[in-house]
Order: sequence, then structure tokens, then C-alpha cells
Amino acid sequence: MTRTLSLVMLLCPAVLVIAQTQTATPADAGAVIRLRVRVAPGDGTKAKGVARKRFFLIKGSLEENKSLIESFKRRAFISRDCYYRSIGASEAFIAWLKQHDCESVYCREVEQQDVEGQGSVPEFQNAVAAGEKEFGSRDLARKWLSVNLADNIKIGFYKRQQKELCTVVKELCPVPADAPEQSKSKVMSVMTDANGTGYFTKLQEGTYVVSNIIRTELGDVTELWSCEVTIRAGDLATEKPLLITNPRNKDPKDKNITGSRRCVSVENPLPACPAK
Repeated sequence: MTRTLSLVMLLCPAVLVIAQTQTATPADAGAVIRLRVRVAPGDGTKAKGVARKRFFLIKGSLEENKSLIESFKRRAFISRDCYYRSIGASEAFIAWLKQHDCESVYCREVEQQDVEGQGSVPEFQNAVAAGEKEFGSRDLARKWLSVNLADNIKIGFYKRQQKELCTVVKELCPVPADAPEQSKSKVMSVMTDANGTGYFTKLQEGTYVVSNIIRTELGDVTELWSCEVTIRAGDLATEKPLLITNPRNKDPKDKNITGSRRCVSVENPLPACPAK
């Protein structure tokens, strides 16, 4: 009997630890903000998800971040087309990027029709020709053509955007992997998926600003979002939806999403390319 009692007492702490772990409050995981980025072109009756667009979560209210947000509005904007024209890219290459709203060649696969025939892209043709000599296979050269593209062609616009972000928000500047934890960025970021959805996770109680910081180019306009979101105690361990949209969105699917659940952009015409 004594031996049995001793065994039970020995096991009790382990049982207690397991029980405490299993019943820990779900709020420990923090809250989630689910972004749905949907914009409506034209007359605004049909909205669609916007893929591969980056958004940022900045701690503090709109008022607390007022000077920072004003700086977003003042930044000069250069479009993707203007950038690539400024470095002498072909119109065929610019059209290839524009077709799927790409910012670099890594956005989608370069297909055979992109390097051969009437719709071919000169930059791709040259890269494939160089790769064919290197790899001994035209198909392999096409799949690996990025290694034979100049950096300013394949990732120049992306790198320019990253530099712009660093200029506006110092916390978004590149930090070495071995840097002290306190020097790493406190601004969260997320890129939308193919449906225009993105998630900010593990959020604690407080007020935040959701913004794209640099205006997003959509067709013939630019969109700048900066909206306040408050996480309250009751939001912890829950998913808080936020519709990111443009002023002309009249899609019936989105009409009932109002107030703090709807973030509307400041929309401006796409500026013309600077004169050479």
C-alpha cells in the first residue's frame, strides 16, 4: 500500500504539468488579422483578389504614426513600366511583366512562345542563346535563363522597391542574420497569396496600422492603404478579418463589409514616366 501511494505521489507532478499544458489559454497564441485584398476596376461592380502584394503591420495608431504615414503620401512614385523603360528594356519584356502583373522574371515560368516566334521577348532570346551554349540544351537553357539575364532586368525593379522601403521605414532595411535580436525588424510583413489573402499572426492586444507603405500599381491607378486595426482582449485567439479594397468597389459580395472591417485606399492616377 505504501509503495502504491508513493508511486501515485511521484506521478502527480507529471500529471499536473500535462494538465496545465493542455488547458493553457488559447490566447497565448495571440490574435490573427486576415487580410482579403480585393479591388474592383472599371465601374466597380466586379472585384477580384490581388495576388503577390506586400502589406505591413506597424505598431501604434494612425495618430501616433502620423508623420510616417504622411511620408508615404509624399514619396515620388515610379511605375514598373517607367523603371524598365529607363534601363532600356524592350517593350516585349515590359508587356510580358504586365500580362500577369509581375515585378520580376521569377513571377512565372518563361514558356516556349516567349522565346520563339512573333511574341518572343528579346531579353529571353538572348539569355536562351547564351544558355544553350553553356548547358547544351535549348529547353534547359530556357528553364535556367535567369542566370544569363542582367540583374537590372531580372530583379531591378524589386530591388528598387526594397531600397525605397528601407528609405521610408528604417526597420525594413536588411539586417544580417547574426544581428542581435533587438536590432531586427519590429514591423511585420505579409505577401498575399493567389487569392489576395494574407495573415498577420501571433498579435498581442494593442493598436496597429496596416499599410502597403509604397503605392501599389493597379492598371492605370495607384493605391495607398493605411488603416488602423485594434486588437482587444476578446480578439486574442481569434481571427479578425479586414477587407483591403479601393474606393470604386461596389461588388455585392463586399457591400456589407463596413466600418473598421473595411480599409479603403487613397487612389491616384498612375503618373507619367519622367522625361529622358
